[in-house]
Amino acid sequence: MTMTILIVDDDKEIAELVEIYLIGEGYQVFKAYHAKEALEILSKEEVHLVILDIMMPGIDGIQLCKQIRVDNAVPIIMLSAKSTDDDKINGLATGADDYVTKPFNPLELLARVKSQLRRYTQFNSGQSTDKQEKIIQLENLNINRETHSVRSYDREVKLTPIEFEILFLLASNKGKVFSTEEIFERVWNEKIFEANNTVMVHIRRIREKIELDSREVQIIKTVWGVGYKID
Repeated sequence: MTMTILIVDDDKEIAELVEIYLIGEGYQVFKAYHAKEALEILSKEEVHLVILDIMMPGIDGIQLCKQIRVDNAVPIIMLSAKSTDDDKINGLATGADDYVTKPFNPLELLARVKSQLRRYTQFNSGQSTDKQEKIIQLENLNINRETHSVRSYDREVKLTPIEFEILFLLASNKGKVFSTEEIFERVWNEKIFEANNTVMVHIRRIREKIELDSREVQIIKTVWGVGYKID
C-alpha cells in the first residue's frame, strides 16, 4: 500500500521541496496552502501523515492541529521557524506527534516521517514488534494492544499512536520507573541529543484523557527527579 502524506504550508517553495523528497521515497503527496484546503483534503482522501506548518495566515497550524485531532489520530509533524521550548511545548500540547524546526535537513524530516508511519501502521494493524502481553488490566485501566483500545474508569479513551505507546510501555512494566530519556528512546526509537519537553507534554496529554482529574493523578505517577511509572 502506498502511504499518503499531506503537506500543509503557505510557503510553496518549502512545500514543493518536501514533496520532491517524499515522492522520491515512494509516498503519494497532497499539498495544501491553507487550513480550509487541508481540511477538505482530509475529508475526501485517506491520509496517513500530516506535515503541518505553524505560521500560516488565517487559521494557523496550532488551530488546525486542534481541529484535526477532534476525530483523527493521524500522525502530525509540525514545522516551525520558532525553536524555543515554549513553542515546542505549545505545538505538542495541541496534539502533534513531533516537531521539526526550520530550517531543517530534508533527510532528518524523512527519518521522522518514516518513524511516525511505521508506528501508525503497527497501531492500525494491531501488530506488535515485541512479545509483550496483548491485554493489560490494571485498577481503573484496561489496555488492549491487539485492538489498540483503552478504557479508563470504564470510559473509552482515544489516544494517538504515540500516546498509546507511552501508556503501554509504562503499564506493561508495572512499578518500573522510566526516565524521560528512556521513554523517548523506547517510543521514538532514537536518542535524545538535547534536553526537550516532548515526553513531558505527551504525559500531560495522556493524563488529561485517562485521569478523572488530571490535577489528582491516580494512574501515571511522577517520581520527582527520576521519571514516571504506573503501579
